[in-house]
Amino acid sequence: MTRVLVTGGSGRLGRAALETLTKEGYETRATSRSPRASEAGGVRWFGADLTTGRGLEEAVEGADVVVHLASAAYRGRYTRRLELDGTGALLAAARAAGVRHLVYMSIVGADRVPLGYYRLKVQAEGLVRDSGVPWTVLRATQFHEFVELGLRGMARFGALVADPGIPAQPVDVRDVARRLTGLIEAGPRQGTEEFGGPEVLTMDGAAESWLRARGLRRPVLRMPIPGALGRAFRAGHLVTQARPTGELTWERYLRGE
Repeated sequence: MTRVLVTGGSGRLGRAALETLTKEGYETRATSRSPRASEAGGVRWFGADLTTGRGLEEAVEGADVVVHLASAAYRGRYTRRLELDGTGALLAAARAAGVRHLVYMSIVGADRVPLGYYRLKVQAEGLVRDSGVPWTVLRATQFHEFVELGLRGMARFGALVADPGIPAQPVDVRDVARRLTGLIEAGPRQGTEEFGGPEVLTMDGAAESWLRARGLRRPVLRMPIPGALGRAFRAGHLVTQARPTGELTWERYLRGE
């Protein structure tokens, strides 16, 4: 039985990945900084801190595959420590343990969108590529939950600001989890794959459908996002033409399916 370790197992994608892997018959392990029962839901949990390396050797020992999902976006120095120091420490532990495949989770457009967090993801991809551990990078488009989180935040201020020239391709974490399982089955690609949702929407269209689904009344202010960031978004760097895609649409997510 293939033994898979998932970092960031308590996050949105981590929970979906562990559920999918367990159903598919993998022996699943997961890391968490917070104390957990060592066995829960068919998953063996390890207390480990990527930023210090504490507990990593024990967690990685005996694993055939490591799926690196741990992230902490836009949290200043901690984000950098997790993405670079943490990924480096994990790779060192994986190399020493003879891990046969490491899958790193990244973002579509990471190499084309001028955001500091995206630049860190690209640097971490480089660590994975040069580590000596057989590897695959999966870049996904924005998760449904993250899109909704941004819309909810704007709604608190009484209006939604949306650039109608920006295409969006939200993807469901359950679809990403299934794709991760497929990558594990396929073995290391020594390359990067992109994965997006089943449809490309406009930013304002996604905002309007979210308002309808949540029964909210807010104006949608259509205006362009300025500067290099807006240009990168309008150029379509957040979407991908890669196949396969996910199956669960934005509307289905909003209906709670």
